[in-house]
Amino acid sequence: AQLCYSVPEDREPGFSVGDLAKDLGVELRSLAARNVRLVSEGGQRHFQVDLAAGVLLLDSRLDREALCGQNPTCSLHLQLVMENPLQLYRVEVDVLDVNDNAPQFLKPEVVLEITEVANPGTRLPLEVAEDPDMGSNSISTYELSPSEHFALSINMRGDGVKMPEIVLEKALDREKVAVHHLTLTALDGGNPVKSGTAKVTIHVLDANDNPPVCDPPISKVHLEENVPVGTLVTKLNVTDLDEGPNGDVEYSFKTSNNVPGKFTKLFSLDPRTGEIRTKAPLDYEESSAYEIAVRARDKGSPAMEGHCHLRVELIDINDNSPEIVLTSLSSPVQEDATPGTVIALIGVKDSDSGDNGQVHLQIAKELPFKLVSSFKEHFSLVTNGPLDREKASGYNITVKAVDSGSPQRATQKTFYLRIADVNDNAPNFSSPFDTAHVQENSLPGTSVFSVSASDPDEGSNAKLSYSILDNGMQDVPISTYFRIDQDNGTIYTVRALDYEQDKVFQVPVEVKDAGSLALSSTAVVHVFILDENDNAPTIVYPSVPKGSAFHQTIPALAEPGYLVTKIVAVDADSGHNAWLSYQLQETTEALPFQVERRSGEIRVAQALRESEDPYRLVVEVRDNGTPSLSASVVIVISPEENSVQDFAKSLDLPKSSPKDTNLTLYLIISLVSISLVSCVMFAVVAARCL
Repeated sequence: AQLCYSVPEDREPGFSVGDLAKDLGVELRSLAARNVRLVSEGGQRHFQVDLAAGVLLLDSRLDREALCGQNPTCSLHLQLVMENPLQLYRVEVDVLDVNDNAPQFLKPEVVLEITEVANPGTRLPLEVAEDPDMGSNSISTYELSPSEHFALSINMRGDGVKMPEIVLEKALDREKVAVHHLTLTALDGGNPVKSGTAKVTIHVLDANDNPPVCDPPISKVHLEENVPVGTLVTKLNVTDLDEGPNGDVEYSFKTSNNVPGKFTKLFSLDPRTGEIRTKAPLDYEESSAYEIAVRARDKGSPAMEGHCHLRVELIDINDNSPEIVLTSLSSPVQEDATPGTVIALIGVKDSDSGDNGQVHLQIAKELPFKLVSSFKEHFSLVTNGPLDREKASGYNITVKAVDSGSPQRATQKTFYLRIADVNDNAPNFSSPFDTAHVQENSLPGTSVFSVSASDPDEGSNAKLSYSILDNGMQDVPISTYFRIDQDNGTIYTVRALDYEQDKVFQVPVEVKDAGSLALSSTAVVHVFILDENDNAPTIVYPSVPKGSAFHQTIPALAEPGYLVTKIVAVDADSGHNAWLSYQLQETTEALPFQVERRSGEIRVAQALRESEDPYRLVVEVRDNGTPSLSASVVIVISPEENSVQDFAKSLDLPKSSPKDTNLTLYLIISLVSISLVSCVMFAVVAARCL
């Protein structure tokens, strides 16, 4: 016999499939006695018999899709064996489908392509979804997410499978939407309804229907001059809504009439990236801006192109130092130039612009000059104080030009300004008083002294000439005694000088320059005459004619020390030349007399001999000069008996004559004059030193 049962596939183990005892018509207590057992075909155990209840129970959860796949019917066959007596029953259990599987696409994402120029109505077939369930639980329909351009169409295949297709309803524009993302949903007919989804990505294939577009079409870039070569100026922002070769853009400079512009020498353009870089140094002073035209061309067929215009404006940097131009220079300038006298005209220029090109001139403050702005970028250098060539014969004037850039740049230029001399300084003697000495009896033309004067001026203003002034201080014009070399100031004698006549001369010397308005100054040279031993002593007493002798009597009994007489002599010379000494000339026999060396007194040296013969003495008076000069007198001394003679009478010395008094006065005046002149000289020297 055959028993038939059915069980839904989603029942849990222990579920009662059928009442075997009832369907077999046996009692419950006999089932155990008859050793009832199940034998599964295929060796899989899905069921068991509950002998106590006499029912067929589900031993494990069933999966119809795993057991039977896509078969429309799914049955499990069992054999029920009963012993005592042995009986065999066939049991067939139909596994009923339950909507326990959702539709599923083989690929979770479907990628489709369609050209952007496709016509509406174009169909794109889709893959079908799979659902292991059967019947009404299998796929019932498909749905597509809303789309402006696409719709879903479902066709029935011969085997009843529903085939979804996407239909283009509205023309596409890849440049607006390059990729469309849709969702395809498969729905089954179960209750509740289960579904499965797949992402549908539709790529719109490009067509070369868009030209390259530069954004912005006209742009401006600011770039510092002197940037390193290779500096990125800009990267052109060019878009081509097409893709692939249609959107692959190449860049090139756009030239006028196929003549390369100047900018092509300074800038490079990468044809692939659109990067514009410098390829040579940029100089603001050469050009402050450049206009660059660029052509952007795609590789479509036919090719389309766009144009970009770039203005590169250079930013000036302080890369140029100021330049100083000496337009005019008045050199030399007179030292008596009045303040404000224009010395030089100076121009400045700076190739930079703005503050970088604003230039200020300056000179050292200690100079007696100043800068006066004449007009833009032109200055006058004028005197700003008195000039003195004797203090500064010229000036190295350094003019410094400084711009206002940051950092500042400076240039300096030095030029020499010579100061021309004017005769504003009188000659000046090294000393207003000088002292000179000259031997008397010197030959005419003997050099006495050289005066020296200086003049801080130069040229003819400092050319000096010397002369001797006749100021009437001497009875005879001084020019009869002295002359002077007008070029070197050396004083010479004109004639031989006599100390005994003139002991000192005041020689006034004038020095004069050769300026147009000659200036002069004077000095006095005191010329002292040095005495020479040119005068022999003169015996004043006793005064006897030449060749005669002086006779003197003395007592015959005169004792030693008795003053016989005194020799008085004078010497017109002075000093040691006038120092006189007295001595007796040596004779063959000794004389009883002696003469005092200094006073000239002749005295009895020893007792006189008894003789009536007179004594003859030769007294020599000698000066102390070199060579020494002398004079002598013969004295005859006669002793007499009982001769007593008054000393004064016998001596009979001469009275002082007026001539002798005048000589003494002259000597005193000379000594006082020499002392005064020496004091004055010492005072002048001390004052100069202080």
